[in-house]
Amino acid sequence: MELGNSIELINFRDVEKDKFVVVKKIVGNFVKKLQDGNSGFERLSLHLKKVHNTEYEIFGKLNISGKMYNSEVMDYNLFYALNEILKKLENESS
Repeated sequence: MELGNSIELINFRDVEKDKFVVVKKIVGNFVKKLQDGNSGFERLSLHLKKVHNTEYEIFGKLNISGKMYNSEVMDYNLFYALNEILKKLENESS
């Protein structure tokens, strides 16, 4: 699923609708923060994978100024995993 031209969410279609609204808000705010910081943000791709129907594994790719940053996180809480992957990507790119 594409959010605009620069955000890609893969396998998030099974996330409950009310949770997905929060996911989009968190991701959107993260991208806006990067864009406002004039970081050279180009694209963010997040790939969600459920592990044993209890854990969430998220693989993230962040493209800034032609450089690709990759990270992954696994947690039982979707929002915690999302927050952690975005923080890791931000720290790697700084």
